Amino acid sequence: MENSVAMAVERRRIAEEERKKRIFNTRNRVIGLDVAALESQVAERREREMMEKSQDRAFESLQNMHSALLRRQFQEEERRRVELERELVQFRATYQRAEDSRDADINFKQMKSLGFSPPDLVQDLGPASMQVFQGGDAMEKRRKAQLQELQVVLKVQTQEKAKMNLHNKQKDLLWGKAQLQQDLRALKLSAAEEECKREAQVALSKYNQAQAKEKEDQQKLDRLKEEGEKLSEVWHMMTSDLLTECPEAAEGGSGGAGPRVLLDRWKGMSEEQLSTIRKQRGEQLAEKERQRDLERQRDAAWDSLRMIQNKTGVEEETREREGERERRTEMDRYNLQLAREQHAHQQYLDKSVYTNRPAASYFTQFGSSSR
Repeated sequence: MENSVAMAVERRRIAEEERKKRIFNTRNRVIGLDVAALESQVAERREREMMEKSQDRAFESLQNMHSALLRRQFQEEERRRVELERELVQFRATYQRAEDSRDADINFKQMKSLGFSPPDLVQDLGPASMQVFQGGDAMEKRRKAQLQELQVVLKVQTQEKAKMNLHNKQKDLLWGKAQLQQDLRALKLSAAEEECKREAQVALSKYNQAQAKEKEDQQKLDRLKEEGEKLSEVWHMMTSDLLTECPEAAEGGSGGAGPRVLLDRWKGMSEEQLSTIRKQRGEQLAEKERQRDLERQRDAAWDSLRMIQNKTGVEEETREREGERERRTEMDRYNLQLAREQHAHQQYLDKSVYTNRPAASYFTQFGSSSR
């Protein structure tokens, strides 16, 4: 009975602690939890992990496939190499046997060429196993056979050398003939080239002479034409109105547009025209001087107006500074009065109103239970 009561009390205590954590947790009470967002984040993370795992599996399968392909390729290359080596060994054993060579008796220590081979263990042989006896002529026969074979080989080599020398002589003869023909052809080509060069030089010389003659004729024509033009110009100047000093020649009609001056015949203005120009210039100078006087008077009026405005502005600015100084003095006096009144009120509150202040235990009694 006591155990069940103690367990019930413990359960209530644990529940109360959990309830306090939920109630007095500022983050959960003020901010709160977005359960839907958290579940969405968890789902996205699981989906991302599953995608990463699937990608890893795909990469692993691809790597395994590449490894298998490389292994098969290496095995195929090894098989081909072994097959080539086996075919090479078979070819050597069939077509390149040491026994078929010309010097087989030297390579196989004379006994192979005599028709017998020594046993593996010489000490196991007895007197009855002897094959060559002292005084036999087997070596003499072999030497005669070798001499005959050497004579045959020497004869064959001599014939081959003679054929080669004959072939080289024929080849040298043919090469000499070809070289001679090539030299003759080069001489013919050189002679033809020299002939072409001479003909080209002759043609060029004739062309240059024709060009020079044509240029000389053209220069003569140009000189005659220029001299004729100069003579015509001199004659025109001598007979025209320019040198005859005829003023009326510079004045001409313009088809109803009034008189005009011909510049190529004009000899200067008359005294009447000069006096008219001087009179107009004097009038223009007087008008310009009058305009300058008016501008000076206008500038003086503007200067006096600016001086009056500047003086008025200075006086107005001085009055504004004085008024601002007075306003600041009045504001300082008013702020000092307010500070004194506030200080007196605070003294009254501290000494007369707020005399019984609560202790720290008064504030700790609140919020200690979830009920």
